[in-house]
Amino acid sequence: MTAVERPAPPPVRTHKEDRRWVGKSIRKVEDPKFLRGRGGYVADLVRPGTLHAAVLRSPMPHARILSIETAAAEAAPGVHLVVTGAQAAELTGPLPDFGPDPTKHTWRCLAVDKVRYVGEGVAVVVADDRYLAEDALQLIEVEYDPLPPVTDPEAALRPGAALLHEALESNCAYDRQFTFGDVARDFAEADVVVRDRLRWHRSGGQPLETVGAIADFDPATEKLTVHTNSLSFTSYMFMAAGALGIPMNKFDVHQVPAGGSFGSKLFVTKPTVIAGMCSRILGRPVVYLEDRVDNMSNCDHHGSDRVYDVELAVMRDGTLRSITIDTIDDYGAYIQFGVGHHGNALAQVTGPYTIGSVQYRVRAALTNKNQQGAYRGFGSEVNNWMLEQVVDKAARELGMDAAEIRRRNFIPPEAFPYFIPSGNVYDSGDYATVLEKALELGEYDRWRAEQARLREEGRYIGIGLISAQERSVFSATEFWFWFDEPNAPVTSSPESVTLGVDATGTITATLYSCAFWGNSPETMVAQLVAEEFDCDPHSVSIIYHGLSGGLPATGPGGSRTTVMLAGAVEGASAKIKAKARRAAAHLMEVDPEDLEWAEGGFQVRGVPDQRKGLDEIAAMLHMFKHSFPEDLESGLEESKVYDHPYTTMPAPDRSDLGVFYPFMGNACHVPVVEVDVATGEVRILAYAAVHDCGTLVNPRSLAGHIVGGTAQGIGTALYEEFVYDDEGQLVTSSFLDYSIPTAMEVPELRIGHVETPSPYTPHGIKGGGEGGRMMAPAALNAAVNDALAPLGVRVTELPMTPDRLRAAIREAGAAPGRG
Repeated sequence: MTAVERPAPPPVRTHKEDRRWVGKSIRKVEDPKFLRGRGGYVADLVRPGTLHAAVLRSPMPHARILSIETAAAEAAPGVHLVVTGAQAAELTGPLPDFGPDPTKHTWRCLAVDKVRYVGEGVAVVVADDRYLAEDALQLIEVEYDPLPPVTDPEAALRPGAALLHEALESNCAYDRQFTFGDVARDFAEADVVVRDRLRWHRSGGQPLETVGAIADFDPATEKLTVHTNSLSFTSYMFMAAGALGIPMNKFDVHQVPAGGSFGSKLFVTKPTVIAGMCSRILGRPVVYLEDRVDNMSNCDHHGSDRVYDVELAVMRDGTLRSITIDTIDDYGAYIQFGVGHHGNALAQVTGPYTIGSVQYRVRAALTNKNQQGAYRGFGSEVNNWMLEQVVDKAARELGMDAAEIRRRNFIPPEAFPYFIPSGNVYDSGDYATVLEKALELGEYDRWRAEQARLREEGRYIGIGLISAQERSVFSATEFWFWFDEPNAPVTSSPESVTLGVDATGTITATLYSCAFWGNSPETMVAQLVAEEFDCDPHSVSIIYHGLSGGLPATGPGGSRTTVMLAGAVEGASAKIKAKARRAAAHLMEVDPEDLEWAEGGFQVRGVPDQRKGLDEIAAMLHMFKHSFPEDLESGLEESKVYDHPYTTMPAPDRSDLGVFYPFMGNACHVPVVEVDVATGEVRILAYAAVHDCGTLVNPRSLAGHIVGGTAQGIGTALYEEFVYDDEGQLVTSSFLDYSIPTAMEVPELRIGHVETPSPYTPHGIKGGGEGGRMMAPAALNAAVNDALAPLGVRVTELPMTPDRLRAAIREAGAAPGRG
């Protein structure tokens, strides 16, 4: 397959317009239990005889472990077990690693021989309670041989830098350049080349409950049962089983409400492996729950940490021709997800624009920091910020309005489905409509006039405007198309649902992943089921199946949950209706083809009084087997394993990466800020956000996503950063040092929606869980730059803390004025 030989897209769906429940802002099904404090988090679970684990963490950023003395800890009151990293390596295998040459940068549940960042675990103590375990940690003596730390990603790549993994012979875990289209021609023909250097520092999702697991090993059956708030607790938990050396049919995992994740609990295997290892040794339940310092220093889910050098080829009329991107990404000490974060970027690398060619180079630098994982956006939020920054710079250099340069480059509605240079497809969109609605909702013209008036008073008011993408529903190919000979070219990312109609006609939906983490899977499924069966969504019961004996499922991530669950619900519903149709036809002695579904049952077409409700059909199927043909089994329960509806393979030469993130949302954010140039403080005066996530299932739930994601984006833009000093010490290891926005800093959002249905998904749904954070950093950076434009200041580094803003103003030689 080459870049132009693409498989045909799936059939275009016809979406019904007279929806009863899809599109309604119903009360969330999950709310009552959480509002009443009955969520049942890891810390709430009680198992008789449970012991508690605590982990000793390295104070050194880079050092060899010469010796560990544990005798005093083992003799401490209430202590049942002490395990060092070397001992753990004999009991468990390496943790999952999607990176290149994983044997050369192996990571484990506890460090062996060498520590590579402050906070890396070196031993675990299990005691009667957490307090005794923590006390015993203080009795463990570790002798370290310090090594030079490296914390700057560019310095890490220079010859002579201290090596984190000697087997790699470099701190560059990955380096490859991709070219899509005729970049050289487009740059040669360009009138203007806009150059930019940008810096995005790492931050991360901050959950209410940190990551944890309760493991209970039964010596009689040799079965390990785990309750964890780690996500994707079904399909991908084989990796934890592999690390523990336990057969999958002896390993059962049950979901616990996440207590907040935002990506930071995606595929988290370390707590499960630590708790499981200890429980297997002791034959008793063991709980391991991170404390806040553990989580911030060792969560394995710090966000992106990038340096960009970007060039944009532009014509004088504002046409964007081509872009070259060279990024160094600081992955920390390990690289568990490989460079999959950049797959998210390449899924929407050209944004909503008709940019014709792309050159993309990524270098993965290893440093003495906790490793990257997932954080809302998974790298695509950084791409949005980078692209919108350089487009704004192009507009400024051309003397063009920010809205106008975007209008001139939008992909027009009639061009969809639209293949971007990397090979991914945008299924549908109407970007100009989203932009115009945002300008209206954000009162753009009024604020421009107000800005001019307030500038006369010496106040620095800025208006941000960005238009960017929200990709949704990833394909597994994005984790391996980076390699010409991938180790595991996985192509499945399914989701499953079982629907059962009991003898009274009430419906139960069984989910096999998608533990509650703010994405309202129970509400979404209840509304989707109600739409199919004309019932009250609050009458639908939602339960979760454990790993053992469960159907294939991938879990949340990449804004995939609602789309994939909709497909599974649709498929299971069709099977239920097919069986119910046969049963109803037999009971009414008519041909099944003469029946139609209406108002919660089957009726004879044209004779609505001759009908059987689903409740009556279900009662007969459950209790009166002999009333039906021999091949019609008792009961009314069906399952559907729904696979990704639109994904293709990459070209062998990687000149085309295939379709891997096809359902493309779009949003436009318009914030208004005021900058106090004396203090560097940024105050948000107004904020409008318009999102197009396809057909909305529950507008109120989506609005919650937009508000929450935007609040996190405000944190990313203005406050949050994991700061490591030159000696490799994490200086932001608690909320005393790591600032997050509160309700005082988050403004009331004015939210609008545009609905451009996807032609390939049930009901036309697209994902919408990450868009707020994917837009807000770019929008706020644009607003701050607009505010400071009279001073000749342009900020190119996030977060825009007061210190950074004051330094930028000083560097520009601008005297502080009234703010």
